[in-house]
Amino acid sequence: MTARDPTIGQLLEQLPFEAQAKLFYHWPIWAYEHQLAPAGDWTTWLLLGGRGAGKTRAGAEWVRQLAEAGVTPIALVGETMTEAEAVMVRGESGVLRVCPPWNRPKLSGTVLRWDNGVEAHILPASDPERFRGPQFAAAWSDETAKWRKAEAAWDMLQFGLRLGERPRQLVTTTPRATRLMKRLLADEQTVVTRAASKVNTHLAESFLQAVVSRYQGTVLGRQELDGELIEDLPDALWRRALFKAPPAPVDGRIVVAVDPPVTGTARSDACGIVVAGRSGDGAVVLEDATLKPALPLVWARRAVAAYHAHGADAIVAEVNQGGDLVVQMIAQVDPNVPVRPVRASLGKWTRAEPVAALYGRGLVWHMPGLTALEDELCAFGPDGKADGHSPDRVDALVWALTELLLNDGRPRVRGI
Repeated sequence: MTARDPTIGQLLEQLPFEAQAKLFYHWPIWAYEHQLAPAGDWTTWLLLGGRGAGKTRAGAEWVRQLAEAGVTPIALVGETMTEAEAVMVRGESGVLRVCPPWNRPKLSGTVLRWDNGVEAHILPASDPERFRGPQFAAAWSDETAKWRKAEAAWDMLQFGLRLGERPRQLVTTTPRATRLMKRLLADEQTVVTRAASKVNTHLAESFLQAVVSRYQGTVLGRQELDGELIEDLPDALWRRALFKAPPAPVDGRIVVAVDPPVTGTARSDACGIVVAGRSGDGAVVLEDATLKPALPLVWARRAVAAYHAHGADAIVAEVNQGGDLVVQMIAQVDPNVPVRPVRASLGKWTRAEPVAALYGRGLVWHMPGLTALEDELCAFGPDGKADGHSPDRVDALVWALTELLLNDGRPRVRGI
């Protein structure tokens, strides 16, 4: 019997208040099948679901179950400390909400403590070094597919997951075809559960009408609503199989490419900043230093910092929108940095095609940790956008590789 069985309401009405309260917090009768931990001898439970499919509730209830069983300590890992606390701990479906009043933990700093001595520690995936030292008997990682430093954070977590007789971990995420997701899916110790948004009958009607009806059947909808792992767009210039580690180090020119936003406000698009260097007949993408918000002096400082950090010989900057102002901003930070202004006379897709061809010929390699850039490359479509947004990282990458491999040797100017 589940809570969706019409007889459960009649049963509850016949019980005394205390019994009703206990049943109210008895998760198995309320949960959807995909929200209950699978049976078997698994190490990782990977719950892939669309938006609103109940992933967070499943994670919080699983943590609560572990706490009641005395499993400790537990790691609660989100992209940042702020996100982990706001969603996994204090959120509408977070740990503090799902635990009954008589067994609700107290949050002190970054640690949840239950009366039976169980502890759950909040950790940020954005800072993998924070994982050094702590040991855990279980872990819940949320929205892992969007972690910027996913593989580094995940690997460090695995080193600490070594307490108890049966260390286990749950990953709740909307799927994206990242390297880590592929690793987890290929792991024999991973059990996968999938759920679409529509399985949750409690979703607001306005959400179903405004969002589901609009995106149902699209590639974005298949990923965000149906919980599908979309490997590549059918008409994409880039595919994930093209991203490979460099066989040799950089041995030639290094450039920093900048794609400034149209406006210089906190609400503007991101400023694409990509660093790449020559390696033999090809090039290695070294860093994605893209930032948002992209105020002019802020992105100029970031670009100049990348120039010095990598020992680059020029900054390639698109000046379609800002003209001489773009060069002037860089000169304000460091007038000795060589700047090569470039103007876009063709559309984004047309400019990107010859660069994508370089990948197809095996002439471009990526350093590890470029997940955000790779995601944007694979989402870049013929409309010149990536997931409906300006492809700032793609633009910067195209300028960098065009300079290194297609237009190498053209003159450069220093800041005015």
